Amino acid sequence: MTTTRRTVLAAGASAGLALGLASTATAAPAGEGPRIGILLYDGFSLLDPTGPAELLSRVPGATVTMIAERRGPVRTDTGQAAVIADRSLAEVRRLDVLLVPGAGNRGTIAAMENPVLLDWIRRIDRTTTWTTAVCTGTLILGAAGLLRERATTYWASADYLEQTFGVEYVAERYVRVGKVITAAGVSAGIDMALYLASLLTDEHTARAVQLAVEYAPDPPFDSGDAATASPELKKLALELLAKSQT
Repeated sequence: MTTTRRTVLAAGASAGLALGLASTATAAPAGEGPRIGILLYDGFSLLDPTGPAELLSRVPGATVTMIAERRGPVRTDTGQAAVIADRSLAEVRRLDVLLVPGAGNRGTIAAMENPVLLDWIRRIDRTTTWTTAVCTGTLILGAAGLLRERATTYWASADYLEQTFGVEYVAERYVRVGKVITAAGVSAGIDMALYLASLLTDEHTARAVQLAVEYAPDPPFDSGDAATASPELKKLALELLAKSQT
């Protein structure tokens, strides 16, 4: 008998049921839950959309669609990878959830100065239950006029956020103001996605999603917080980002 990944996972689930650990999550047919759209644009940071997509695609009934100005591959900030956009902006008129990823300087600035993207974001925001951003995607929401009171973003963009858009920078993994949820840098999008999953379903289901992807961060170093990082480490971090981007 050939062992496949599916049978291995099924065996694990059966073992759990045998121990009386049956799931209480309510399943929903695919496509009958929230419509989640993730905006792609040239130069976005790879984990910003794909981390949340991995989790949100496990929400019962949810559909997660990658969207760009045109269908097809959209290159990341490093130029070494691409993600396929299955829908163009013109094809998407309503969403329950919009997620705008961040990018390096080139991608963020170009998106902030792109009237086609900004107009589409504003139109879609009128239909959403939740409008969200990861990293410097917050600045793109700001350029679209959608930020209010306070938000978070990548730590190196905090001053720009406050000075340009007049909102308070909050050094948290994610910040909710009304229906707008913003996440800090790159990996914080995963935390925001779990919170969003709880809003779309319930905490129990969101916890199950977290377990499904085995998200239990235990990094080998404690250098991921800009508030405690040395000036030298911050300088090197920004240099590494700049050198890796096309």
